[in-house]
Amino acid sequence: MKLTSYWLDTSQPFNEGTSKPLEGHYDVAVVGGGLTGSSAALALAKKGARVALLEAETIGNAASGRNGGMCNNGFAQNYAIMAGKYGKDAANALYKAFDAGVDMVERLVQEEKIDCSFSRVGKLKLAAKPEHYDVLARSQELLAANVDPGTRMIARADLRNEVGTNRYYGGLLFPKSAGMHVGRFVRGLATAAARRGAEVYERAPVMAMRKIADGHELETPRGKIVARQVLLASGISQVGPLGWIRRRIVPVGAFLIVTEPLSPGQLQRLMPTRRNVVDTRNLVVYWRLTPDNRMLFGGRARFAVSNPQSDEKSGRILKAAMVEVYPELASTRIDYCWGGMVDMTRDRLPRSGERDGIYYSMGYSGHGTQMSTLMGSIMAEVMDGRPDLNPWKDFDWPAIPGYFGRPWFLPILGAYYRMKDLVT
Repeated sequence: MKLTSYWLDTSQPFNEGTSKPLEGHYDVAVVGGGLTGSSAALALAKKGARVALLEAETIGNAASGRNGGMCNNGFAQNYAIMAGKYGKDAANALYKAFDAGVDMVERLVQEEKIDCSFSRVGKLKLAAKPEHYDVLARSQELLAANVDPGTRMIARADLRNEVGTNRYYGGLLFPKSAGMHVGRFVRGLATAAARRGAEVYERAPVMAMRKIADGHELETPRGKIVARQVLLASGISQVGPLGWIRRRIVPVGAFLIVTEPLSPGQLQRLMPTRRNVVDTRNLVVYWRLTPDNRMLFGGRARFAVSNPQSDEKSGRILKAAMVEVYPELASTRIDYCWGGMVDMTRDRLPRSGERDGIYYSMGYSGHGTQMSTLMGSIMAEVMDGRPDLNPWKDFDWPAIPGYFGRPWFLPILGAYYRMKDLVT
């Protein structure tokens, strides 16, 4: 079993980075070489900007290369709750932004010829309890009437046509959602940006940043540059002068396992429609098939940081959860086990905007594959004088009370969610 991301291990390493000294003046410095940063660098380079993409480690090394590879439409929250809180028009606009994110991924895959097995397989949200099905049904009725008429309910009696398990009580289908090989996608995006002229620097963490007369000076171990504009696409990075961000984003561990390849018979029994699947528990689990027919199974196995010991322990928990859903996988070999840190905001909605002359986009809260790709492109427009295009422009972002970057409360939160799953 490899304690490394399946996506990163089975995609070609990014090899378009520059080895020249990091110096001089740029139009834009993009900090972070994940999906947001790579998408932004590509969009900015297409506009003719001189762009430096600064990545602390390697392209896609953090959350962008450690997720489930699901490109799902729809936000995490219940539609009725969002409409009640923000109004129907605002909820519809945000919902459509996630639709646009999936469309953006598909368009970039086609335009840049990125070989990443993108496919509109749909997402199935499964009711973990009978009463959850009723909640999903009410949500679907509102979705169909207001913003997504393609959604539909799958009754428990029909669930075997979708997933080969008796564990759940029906579900809600989102047909627009897609899956892909996210390692190939993020590295393909960065390659496309470099091909368009962006200068990509790996192992160039930004350690200091200060405002100067003609822009911003950024210091890295590889050198200093001056950029007229800066975009922070750094997520939960613990490196550099990002204290303001760290008070607003909580790093939460997400863990995944990938099995050995499954037989054709198993594929037909367990995943006949090859959907992305997620359930309704607070300690959510999710699964899908990889392009080479392995079962990927993930979730918040533990409220803990990701490191080899933590990942391996979480992998054992996930294997047990997978077998609860699919008992016939009890003897199936686990080939990959890894973890990553999700950049969670307090309300589980992204934040993008500008503060003191620095632009930022992050906080995707476990729904980032499509939204981060979209926001990279949108932030290129925002920085070019179109702030009206930012769907998150009206969302304030207060600091989390009593929080300064170290999530001391995660074990308490984990216990609370475990209790909720028992009683609700």
